[in-house]
Amino acid sequence: MSYHRESRKITPQYGDTLPDGTANDGDRVEIGPTDLAFAEWHAAGLTAPNLAALREHRWKRLTQFTVDRNLGGLLLFDPLNIRYATDTTNMQLWNTHNPFRAVLLCADGYMVIFDYKNALFLADHNPLVRETRGGASMFYFAVGDRGEQAAAGFVDQIEDLLREHGGGNRRLGVDKIMLHGLRALEARGFTVEDGEELTEKARAVKGPDEILAMRCAVHSCEQSIAAMQAATEPGMTEDAIWAVLHAENIKRGGEWIETRLLATGPRTNPWFQECGPRKLQNNEILAFDTDLIGSYGICVDISRTWWIGDQMPRPDMVHAMQHAHEHMTHNMQLLKPGITPREICEQGHVLDPPFQKQKYGSMMHGVGLCDEWPIVTYPDRWQDGAFEQPLEAGMVLCVEALVSPEGGDFSIKLEDQVLITEDGFENLTVYPFDSALMGN
Repeated sequence: MSYHRESRKITPQYGDTLPDGTANDGDRVEIGPTDLAFAEWHAAGLTAPNLAALREHRWKRLTQFTVDRNLGGLLLFDPLNIRYATDTTNMQLWNTHNPFRAVLLCADGYMVIFDYKNALFLADHNPLVRETRGGASMFYFAVGDRGEQAAAGFVDQIEDLLREHGGGNRRLGVDKIMLHGLRALEARGFTVEDGEELTEKARAVKGPDEILAMRCAVHSCEQSIAAMQAATEPGMTEDAIWAVLHAENIKRGGEWIETRLLATGPRTNPWFQECGPRKLQNNEILAFDTDLIGSYGICVDISRTWWIGDQMPRPDMVHAMQHAHEHMTHNMQLLKPGITPREICEQGHVLDPPFQKQKYGSMMHGVGLCDEWPIVTYPDRWQDGAFEQPLEAGMVLCVEALVSPEGGDFSIKLEDQVLITEDGFENLTVYPFDSALMGN
């Protein structure tokens, strides 16, 4: 006796639902982790998030922030803000440069998603999305020379929804909108406020299930890094090495990688050269920054530098690695609730003079569904008034270190992802540092 329902299950050893509360059905529309990810998390003793609770936490948080700012509603176009509000995806990268999706969250919590006209079913798994409509496309490829008319039709819908669910309040928070859309809103008498400030601050503090999701995502990322390290050998191109991380991420239900920051040998200096056809040579440095959007759409931003070869690295490389590790460790120890980015900036570890010019753009930055607010800069890049709000428990920051000698032939890049707790911090990153470069 066999049943088709058993063959459809994502993870056969579970019942009708997966540990995250979603349907254990491989034929479902909703995306999510694979059986490989669930098996690895179980073996590691990790608890999967409850996605219904995660979604409700985000919805309540955005609604409260909207009410607190005396807005009639919040209109979102950024794909990551849409993911946060609805936990839905639709061609995320394509949507980034062709904004066809939008979400309106009204002050009473009524949430409407405007999606691709042939894909009005992608939010059906989330009952917090009360309606699905079309009509948000205002970019030139989609509407040509009828941008004004498309925007007017879209704003007609916004006006009707806010009349019913916004209490007559015509103050509207907006994150990123096409020019025709902004003009149409203002022509209709809406006061457009900064929705991006709202969403960045709402997303900054993670709820309990978001933290569980991040723990799972970090573990999957580190499993993927381990597979990349095991596959790496001299003679491989940078692209071939980087492709392993992409493949392993997707095998576990991850989604994409935002950059191509892997370089080898002299291409590591200056940093920010993206991977290409160069072949890794024996006895060279390899450095990378994951910038990875993994399971549940969570960003895992980890950097490591490896020594690849059968000899020992040079003493200056070992010194740079130890210096980078000291830099990151010192700065991490400053993290606790109540401390401000300014205080971290002032109390941070000072890199040696040869590494100052090419240091990283920030000491640390927030992370969630992507790199997020806030940023902690170095003292020579501090700007008064930009990042003054104290850290809170539930924030997650990536602590950076780039030790890159000016005019040198190598760089050391390290980065850990760290949770702010009630009494300090917890480093979510456990991937080891290269023992040869650490001088062990």
